[in-house]
Amino acid sequence: MRIPRVYTERPLSEGAQCLLEAHPSRHLLRVLRLRPPAPLRLFDGRGREHEARLDGIQGDAARVTVGAPLAALPEPPLRPHLLLGISKGERMDLALQKATELGVARVTPLWTERAVVRLRGERLERRQEHWRAILIGACEQSGRRDLPRLDAPRPLAGALGLELGPTRLLLHHRAADTLAGLGRPGRAPVLLIGPEGGLAEQERRAARDAGFTAIRLGPRILRTETAPLAALAAMQALWGDFR
Repeated sequence: MRIPRVYTERPLSEGAQCLLEAHPSRHLLRVLRLRPPAPLRLFDGRGREHEARLDGIQGDAARVTVGAPLAALPEPPLRPHLLLGISKGERMDLALQKATELGVARVTPLWTERAVVRLRGERLERRQEHWRAILIGACEQSGRRDLPRLDAPRPLAGALGLELGPTRLLLHHRAADTLAGLGRPGRAPVLLIGPEGGLAEQERRAARDAGFTAIRLGPRILRTETAPLAALAAMQALWGDFR
C-alpha cells in the first residue's frame, strides 16, 4: 500500500506533535479517509521529508507525530526557470502541474499582449492560490520534496528585467536553432513560452534584446500547455536527471 505524502509548513523535527493545516488535513481525513494510527510522510517543500503517524483528529485537523527523517536526495543537475504566458484555466493548470513533475524550480507567470486571461484583485489572488495548490499537489504525487517558487504574475517587460541565469531560451516554431545544437546550459536555464497565440513580434524582439536565444522543438507547432512539457523533458534528457 502506498504511503500518503502531504506538504506542510509545520516545523519538521523527529518526535514533534502538531496539528496539520486545513488542506493536508482535509486530504488525509476526507479524501483518503485515513484513521489512526495510519502511517504517512510529511515534506516541507525545502527538501526535507519525514516519516509520520496519524495520531488522532481534533476538530477538522489531523493530529500527527513526526517520525524519522528520510535520507537526503542529491541536488538536481538542472533547476529550470519557466517564464510562462498566462493561458486559460485547464491549460495553465496542466502546464504548471507537469512542469513541476519535470523538475522546474521557478515559475514566473506573464501578462503578455495576446493573453486572453485578465485577472485583478481578489480573482487574481484566488487564482494564485489555486496555482500554488497545483504545484503542491504535483509534488505530493510525484515524490518531489522541494516546492517550485511561484512568482506573482508580471508583464513580460518586468520579467525580462529580473536577474536571470545566463542560459536564456525562447521557444519559437520558426527558430533555426534546436536544443540539441546548444552547448550544455548553466544549472538554471531560463525558458520563455508565450500564451495561446504565442508572443507578439515586439515581445520576441524584446526577449532577444535581453539575451534570449530562439529555439524550436521540431517541425510542429505545439500548444501553450504542451510546449513547456516537451522542452523541459528534452532538457532533462539532454542534460538533467533523465540521464
